Amino acid sequence: MDDERYDDEGRAPLAGYAGLIGGFTAGAAAYAVVFRRLGRRPPEQVPPWDVALLGTATFKAARLLSRDKVTGVVRAPFTRREGEGEAAEVMDVPRDGGGAARRAVGELVSCPFCMAAWVGAGLTGYYAWAPRAARLVCAGLSAITVADWLEYAWTGTQQAVEG
Repeated sequence: MDDERYDDEGRAPLAGYAGLIGGFTAGAAAYAVVFRRLGRRPPEQVPPWDVALLGTATFKAARLLSRDKVTGVVRAPFTRREGEGEAAEVMDVPRDGGGAARRAVGELVSCPFCMAAWVGAGLTGYYAWAPRAARLVCAGLSAITVADWLEYAWTGTQQAVEG
């Protein structure tokens, strides 16, 4: 791949991106084959409430995987800690060295927007396979999101009263 011509700095790990895309596509295809061979059928429709639940859960899971201190153990082989963000989140950046695959995975696992596509695909697949169980998992992740917003509101109210 001609990484140098893609961006000005020549740092875009295009071969690593291609590997991630291939892995994602292969995983989705394998899931679809197994799903069909076991006689499963996708839901006829997905109610708006379930879309909201899946969306909120995807947001929270992607954020936990890409920004939480504790999940740094998963990111550490591919990223290094650059600093701390708001609300005890951390800011990781991809590690240099180790090739295009390592850098591409580092970019994926340190970006909540990037992780959301993967998490959303996983949760949607889970929802198609076992809707009741998936709703329960998504409800738990959504409850954490609501709790986070309540923490922000509480802290903001305290600061307003004290300040």
